[in-house]
Amino acid sequence: MTVDILPLELNFTRPFTVEVSRTLTIRNTSSSPLAFKVKTTAPKQYCVRPNAGRIEPGNAFDVTVLLQAMKQDPPLDARCRDKFLVQCAPITSDKDFASIASVLESADKATLVERKIRVNWLAANGEAQGPSAPAASTPSKPSTVNGATETPDAPRTFSSPGGNANSTPLPAPPPYTSDDAAEDTDDKSERPKSAVSHAATTVSETAQMTYEELKNKLAQAEAQLLNLKDSGLRQRNVKSAASDEKTRSGNTAQAVKQQPDGVSVQIVALLCLLSFLLAYFFF
Repeated sequence: MTVDILPLELNFTRPFTVEVSRTLTIRNTSSSPLAFKVKTTAPKQYCVRPNAGRIEPGNAFDVTVLLQAMKQDPPLDARCRDKFLVQCAPITSDKDFASIASVLESADKATLVERKIRVNWLAANGEAQGPSAPAASTPSKPSTVNGATETPDAPRTFSSPGGNANSTPLPAPPPYTSDDAAEDTDDKSERPKSAVSHAATTVSETAQMTYEELKNKLAQAEAQLLNLKDSGLRQRNVKSAASDEKTRSGNTAQAVKQQPDGVSVQIVALLCLLSFLLAYFFF
């Protein structure tokens, strides 16, 4: 199986604060359909559309590689070590309706074609940035790569970047916007920013409350307390009056009950004494 992949290197020109796109052309020069997949060592920094597809014999397909906008340009001496890996495998008759991933995974190593494509960062005038070759250094000495510090000999793995994994190639890459391209890279940074902004807004709204507003609120609270106290005293006085009235009515009823019916005991005793005296003297 033969396949042509151009260009051999992807060159991105500054400034990188805006989206920069390049086209990767894959041409199927064999006599059987071809399944391809594009991977990169920096899947969050690039967007490939489509990143997988099918190419018929004798046809070519253009893949759009988009470098997502950065918040600021990396240093001029920063050396880009990003790479792309294009995997191609023939689609046999028994795999005609299989997915692209299954075709590539089950392909024989003898028929699987892999091409590595290097990424270069160029200055605004189109000249290459940084040293032409990596400077000799010990494994423990860090170097600046892609605007970050890492060990020169650190292993780098390929993974699929964002894109549409269609089973068949589209006539042209789908349209994209800056919001869609920068979604992955700015997602984590926007979350703490939104939380900080919310906290700052809350503090500023609280600080805008003037002394007069605080004083008015305090006066309203004191008035409410006085109203509650007055209502409590009124209820207490009403309850006390009702209790006193009830006590008075109870005492009156008890006094009425204690009054004896008929002649009192003293009068009866006096009459008895008089009767005894009369009977003693006259009889």
